[in-house]
Amino acid sequence: MSRLPPARNGDYPHPPSRRRPGGTAPSYAALGDLLEPTTTVLLTVECQEGVVGERGALPELAAEVRSSGALARIALLVDAARASGVQIVHAVAERRPDGRGAGRNARLFRAAERLPVRQLTSSAAVRVAAPVQVADEDLVVRRLHGLSPIQGTDVDALLRNLGCRTLIVTGVSANVAVPDAVFDAVNRGYTVVLPTDAVAGVPAGYTRAMIRHTLSLVATLATTDEVLTAFARGRPAAAPRPLRPG
Repeated sequence: MSRLPPARNGDYPHPPSRRRPGGTAPSYAALGDLLEPTTTVLLTVECQEGVVGERGALPELAAEVRSSGALARIALLVDAARASGVQIVHAVAERRPDGRGAGRNARLFRAAERLPVRQLTSSAAVRVAAPVQVADEDLVVRRLHGLSPIQGTDVDALLRNLGCRTLIVTGVSANVAVPDAVFDAVNRGYTVVLPTDAVAGVPAGYTRAMIRHTLSLVATLATTDEVLTAFARGRPAAAPRPLRPG
């Protein structure tokens, strides 16, 4: 894998309860407490070929998530989380070819009907995109309506059945689905960890503003490297598991 663009969390405020003089990042010990594998789930949001793929429906977003290194970091987080025993859930947005059940009450939904690449059930567009890998034990949750990966889907019930307390949110976009996922998770009582360099939106400046001014108030911010370090500290690696197409 090519070298990723550098990412530092210094541009974002950290939660006051974890902040030390000088605004340094949460300690690995504190982050490690939140990321206990048996009570942590990692969620990828719309990391599908038709959204983040090179020939996806939204070229500007696909270019941003790739050029920023966010998609590559998501793949790193997924692999490390799986090796640490953390459950992975992939949230995919799709629609039936006939559009049955899909909403038309927002401009975004109506525009989706006219895009050259449509997120149709069973098509290549709704497969999880490389380099993110899907393993047999991963859960893939597909929604036919709405903006949120959580509201109105099976995700909340699955998280509760898994004993989840902390949800790591990654993916796209910082414009709509990622904030929705964070808000819905917090409203349902989960603690959210947001790797700030593993989410993307357009334009890039909007993503930074959304994180700084909104998501920092409700989520624990970290970098991919900080989360990877928390996974690695004292966590025995699991045996390799078979991967399957998204």
